[in-house]
Amino acid sequence: MTRTKHRKRRPLLTLLVILALFPLAGVAVHRFLPPLATILMVKQAAAGHGMDYRWRSLDRISPRLVEAVIAAEDARFCQHHGFDVEAIQKALEANERAEQRGSGKVRGGSTISQQTAKNVFLWPGRDWVRKGLEAGYTGLIEIGWGKRRIMEMYLNVAEWAPGVYGAEAASRHWFDKSADKLTAREAARLAAILPSPRRYNAGSPGPYVRRRAARIQAAMGTVREQGLDACVDRR
Repeated sequence: MTRTKHRKRRPLLTLLVILALFPLAGVAVHRFLPPLATILMVKQAAAGHGMDYRWRSLDRISPRLVEAVIAAEDARFCQHHGFDVEAIQKALEANERAEQRGSGKVRGGSTISQQTAKNVFLWPGRDWVRKGLEAGYTGLIEIGWGKRRIMEMYLNVAEWAPGVYGAEAASRHWFDKSADKLTAREAARLAAILPSPRRYNAGSPGPYVRRRAARIQAAMGTVREQGLDACVDRR
């Protein structure tokens, strides 16, 4: 009887081991190899948006863009270990105030590490299963990749226009130049549209994007002066 129970448990245990190893294998592979595509890329392509995705190493991307996304998205990128508790708390408080006013506007507290984990390994959405997997993958890439690889991956898979992914494709789409030639102003504009890349225009921005880009460009000076990008080593 005992042996029968053990035999019945083996397939379940095997399945659990495979499920546990799958995320580890994915993180290990992408430590060295770029993803062929992400779930979002495939989904958007199926919806008719195409897929312009061009991988570039971090050395071939302007350091101004690194400064811009840190200034805009995650000023404590080099200090936290994947999760910025302070930013999450501020986001919760801001969302509570917005709900009381009835504005319905939701503010996120995700770090660049969390966004990278979501973009590379998971599907779009806000369900709790995805959020739980995102937390697990975030911890794994912080340990297995390090900050420089996380930034490199983030800049290469982020969506910057419908069907346009990564700094190189975005730079050519909006400014007709390669990513290593981006100016501080252009980098700030790209960072400014990241929250809604299908809505805003970096090449001929409207008033909102211009104002946001100006604030980001000013903050990029603080990133340089205070070494907030030191973990990426893009001097």
